[in-house]
This record gives sequence, structure tokens and C-alpha cells, in this order.
Amino acid sequence: MRIIAGKFRGKSLISPSDDSIRPTADRVRESMFNILASRLGPVFADVRVLDLFAGTGALGFEALSRGAGHVTFVDMGAEARGIIRDHIEAFGAGGVTKLLRRDATDLGTPGTFGQFNLVFLDPPYGQGLGERALTHIAANGWLAPEATIVFEESADAEITIPDGYTLDDRRIYGSAAVHFLTFGTAD
Repeated sequence: MRIIAGKFRGKSLISPSDDSIRPTADRVRESMFNILASRLGPVFADVRVLDLFAGTGALGFEALSRGAGHVTFVDMGAEARGIIRDHIEAFGAGGVTKLLRRDATDLGTPGTFGQFNLVFLDPPYGQGLGERALTHIAANGWLAPEATIVFEESADAEITIPDGYTLDDRRIYGSAAVHFLTFGTAD
């Protein structure tokens, strides 16, 4: 696994030791970011990213490489947090990242973290965790108006998009379905 584009292009990402962490494949990540570039522009300047169920952090680091202003990674797993910490150090990204050991379906309120305008959501497949996390972050003020959410789930899973979100696009990549959502509207 490598960063595909931007200032960290070509940098290697640490792979997990087993299948308990399921990183997004490079080709899927590239497709996702091509779609995001058409929505957000090729440079993600000033974009604030929330990477839920972060795993290796590949999605958040890809956004950071492309110019995101800040990334907050959230994962409960010890190995995942260790990998993300190693990436933060290797990329010199300590000043523009945060790493939280929290349940992505019960983050509480953002407090001083502020709101985010791009969210990656890649939960364990088929458990309804993505829908629960979407409901929670909307209800607790984590999302800026018109935030973009990229939600990956098993292609054969039936999902229910919670109120407040609009499904803009759905793409199938092998066994994965990637849903592009928009939250709310600007005032």
C-alpha cells in the first residue's frame, strides 16, 4: 500500500498483521479520490477530515497528502492506533493530525475539535456500525453543512441512509460498495 498522489506520493503505508483491519485497496482509494477531486477540487486546501474506523489511516493520509488542513483519526483497535501513530511520525504530520481512541458510534460532542467537512467511514462490514456512526455524528454537531461523507460497506449489505443525508453516488468495487453522501445544506 502506498500514498497515491500529493506531497506524500509513493510513501509506503504499513500493512496490518492480520485480516482484522481491512485497508481500502490502492485502486479503490484512487477511484474514490478522483470522485472527491471532482466534488472538492484537486487540492483539498482547508478541508477538515474525520476518518472513522480509521484502520491504517490510509484514507486520511491520502487526504492530507492532497492538501487537507487537518485529519482526526478515530479507531478503538490497539494495532490500528499503533500503525496510525507510526504514519503520523513517518510523515511528520503531528501538527495537523489527532488520533482518538473512541467508539465511532458514540463520540460524544466535538467540543474544541470543531466541525468536519469530509468524513471517511469504513466500518467492519455488515454490522450496521456505519449507519449508527452517521446518525451519531449528525446529531452531535461533528459535521459542517454540506459535508461530504464517503461510506464504504459490503456490496451485498443493505444500508439505510439516516435522515439529514443525501446519497449522491454509489460505486461497486469488487466486494465493496462506496457511497458518497452529502450532509444537510448550507444556511
